[in-house]
Amino acid sequence: MNNETRIRRINRFIETLNQARGLGLIAREAGEDYLVMELPYNEQLIGNPETGAMHSGAITTLMDTASGSVMMCALEDLELCPTLDLRVDYMRPAEAGKAVLARAETYRVTRNIIFTRCEAYHEGGKTIANCVGTFMRVGKEATPKSYRKLITGEAE
Repeated sequence: MNNETRIRRINRFIETLNQARGLGLIAREAGEDYLVMELPYNEQLIGNPETGAMHSGAITTLMDTASGSVMMCALEDLELCPTLDLRVDYMRPAEAGKAVLARAETYRVTRNIIFTRCEAYHEGGKTIANCVGTFMRVGKEATPKSYRKLITGEAE
């Protein structure tokens, strides 16, 4: 599967997630085992009115979504992989007026569990937060065929 196909699939997946769609998350770059996702700056997401920094909950959602979506880069077949554990460490607040990017990667894929790490940052800036996650593999068969067709696209 090429990188453009990965990005299209991930963006179709994001469209099925109300919270991710509401935040405006979008996949920007994808490779065989990594994904870069963007959370555009939005004044409705301000967590600190004095600084204009985005709320950490929105950034956590970005990192969880990127970490969960990177499975589509790492696995041959589409599998829904629910989050088992996500540990987030915040280094500094996001800067006002700037989009936040998250780069997620898989670093180990087993028969039952996928291990990921993710970094949230501003373009050309320092790390805002890091996270590691574990995701449960439920198998290709557990994903309804209609949902699979929606995500993969019938023509692909």
